[in-house]
Amino acid sequence: MKKLLDYCTSRSWCNYNGISRVLLCSTETLTYSATKETLYGRITIAGDTRVSIVQILDQWVREGRCIKRGELRKIIAQLRNYERYKDALECNWSVRSGGELDKPQPKISEWMSDKPYLDLLPGDVAVQLDLISKVRGLEQAEKYFHNIPNTSRVFRVYGTLLNCYAHAKSLDKAEAIMQKMRDLGFARSFSYNAMLKLYSQMGKDEKLDFLMAEMEEKGISCDKFTFNIRLNAYAAASDIEGMEKLLSKMEVYPSFTIDWIAYVIAANGYLKVGLVEKALAMLKKSEQLITIKTRRRAYEILLSMYATAGKKDEVYRILNLYKKIGRVYNTNYLCMVSALFKLDDHDGAEKILVEWEAEKKYFDFRVPYLLGSAYCRKDLFVEAESIVRRLIESRKEPNASTWDRLAFGYHKSNQMAKAVETMKKAILASQPGWKPNGVILASCLEYLNGKEDVEAAEELISLLGERGHFSTEMHNKLVDNIKNGNPEPKILDQMAGDDQPLEGEKLGGMEFKLSEKSGSEATVN
Repeated sequence: MKKLLDYCTSRSWCNYNGISRVLLCSTETLTYSATKETLYGRITIAGDTRVSIVQILDQWVREGRCIKRGELRKIIAQLRNYERYKDALECNWSVRSGGELDKPQPKISEWMSDKPYLDLLPGDVAVQLDLISKVRGLEQAEKYFHNIPNTSRVFRVYGTLLNCYAHAKSLDKAEAIMQKMRDLGFARSFSYNAMLKLYSQMGKDEKLDFLMAEMEEKGISCDKFTFNIRLNAYAAASDIEGMEKLLSKMEVYPSFTIDWIAYVIAANGYLKVGLVEKALAMLKKSEQLITIKTRRRAYEILLSMYATAGKKDEVYRILNLYKKIGRVYNTNYLCMVSALFKLDDHDGAEKILVEWEAEKKYFDFRVPYLLGSAYCRKDLFVEAESIVRRLIESRKEPNASTWDRLAFGYHKSNQMAKAVETMKKAILASQPGWKPNGVILASCLEYLNGKEDVEAAEELISLLGERGHFSTEMHNKLVDNIKNGNPEPKILDQMAGDDQPLEGEKLGGMEFKLSEKSGSEATVN
């Protein structure tokens, strides 16, 4: 596995775990179709990205209502939980003044610091530092950090900066800030975990035992995150002996109770070397430790693990447990479909699609995309076409990624005329930031060049330019290459394209984010 769980963010047409888009905006005030009279209630129904969340806050104050710092923190935490980082940091809409657009809104998390009646605590500073790093990048986060008063540069703020460096895999800077934290007496399990994960991700396993020995020497207790990171490194390296010794130590370690994640990591390690029965034993142990709070995400992982082990009965058993939880979200359907395709259970996957369609709640293109993509990879092109046709018949025009993946299928089956037409549809349906599959695009251009259809090739390139995927300079270079008989210029190498898997496709190796408070995540590779 590359990652253990990438937990539920639903974009595009999908809702955010029940956040519905019912907010309406007038010229000067906001009108709510919902009747919730708490500030948190107003914020959580704001799914329309055109609506300024800061405007909601300002209106709340204009109504003479009290703003509680704790409630604001809850709002920001909720937005972060749904990975709406940009929403949490900065609104992309403007204040309406006299019916005309005025200046841009201030940053959401900075709204607190703009208000004299709200005290900004170091924890608030740390959250803002994290958001700046995620939205604007590391350089801006560093600038913000250097402007923080020394009195506010507490352990949590330094730890957040370390986490930013670790997330960006900036090893030298991470090591430097870690040493600074040692010097200040801020080095705790949180910071060690961040460094352990970074070293593990960068393949520097020799550093892991050194850091853990340093923790022991300084009397810093290892927590479950520390051990899970090391356990995962053993599993990733297929060091079964080291993995088993550490797991035995974890089971009797005095300062914490082993959790279900540890056994899933061990199961993955066994599966990598073909020890299926040992893996299944670990999964059974894992199931015994699942709580009501963790069962939804735990079941998602177990679906993938049992499917990898080829245990169809176990997959359906977990499916049934999953459905008993209550409402099934789009991300949950992705997990189900992915697991069933691992087992080549196409009929079962189709039934899940029918169940999803019957919900008729919040449409998410990832679900049909995943099905269509899986069919293309299995050379089941009729079935893939059927998925797209069903979308069109239900008046949901397929998005760019769906058309792109169908073009991949046509290319794979050497139906290049269809691949070209489908690639055109993908480009026409695309949004800024989307990239076509570079290999498929190059093949389409090569095909058109072979047919000496320069006009059609130029049209394809022009469409990309019109949609903002190429600069004018790049567009001209491509056209010149086509005219000179070179249909696959190096410029296409820059395009990663949509051959990258979506959440549902990579469930065999998804990343499970542990508590934000831990400062670390367990990752199964």
